Amino acid sequence: MTVLVLALIAGAVIGLALGALGGGGSVLAVPALIYLLGFTPAAATTASLIIVTATSVTALYAHTRDGNVAWKTGALFAAAGIVPAFLAGAVAGNLPEAVLTSAFAIIAALAALRMLRPSASKPPERIRRGEAVGAGAGFGAVTGFLGVGGGFLAVPALVSVLGLAMRRAVGTSLLVITVNSLAALAARTGTDSGLHWEIIGPFTGAAILGAWDGKRLATKISGTTLQRVFAGVLLAVAAFMLVDVII
Repeated sequence: MTVLVLALIAGAVIGLALGALGGGGSVLAVPALIYLLGFTPAAATTASLIIVTATSVTALYAHTRDGNVAWKTGALFAAAGIVPAFLAGAVAGNLPEAVLTSAFAIIAALAALRMLRPSASKPPERIRRGEAVGAGAGFGAVTGFLGVGGGFLAVPALVSVLGLAMRRAVGTSLLVITVNSLAALAARTGTDSGLHWEIIGPFTGAAILGAWDGKRLATKISGTTLQRVFAGVLLAVAAFMLVDVII
């Protein structure tokens, strides 16, 4: 019962962050699954992909209704990441736990730094297909390897490489995240040892509900304040994970 309560609380907090910030909240899913709910790093990254896919599909539906998804552009970007996501997902399941945890901690720290010092991404004068394919492939590899949605990476790339306006970049990133997460999950089919569906189900449900509350929270509190608080928490989590690996 205690584990179920922890799963509901963790899912709600992560969903709240996703809804309020529009991306980056899913980075907390993996450490929550490892340190609060007892998942191995490999199982946590797989479970995180399931949670990220479900929440992304829900949010994608909402953004589609508002007309904030560039389907053709997003499909091209996502297509470049399918193979890297699949390959990275297959590799991640066979790596030592310390390697996965360290890599995740580094990505979490980078995500926090980006939130503290957001880049002033501007639409390019001319879209370069090679850069778009490279960015899509790199994003897919990160999603598959670490089991994170990676909105903090996808949104700036969609703005600076593909020239989307910020609002459409946020909506389109959800399409990219969904496609890449499904590809990574496909690579991990049959390697689901350590997954506890009785925990993943409530965790995912709480995250989806929390995301709706997060949208309302974003209208009441400064976005900058929310980002700084979340970035501070994320840095602390990254530091804890690195210390745990070293010790």
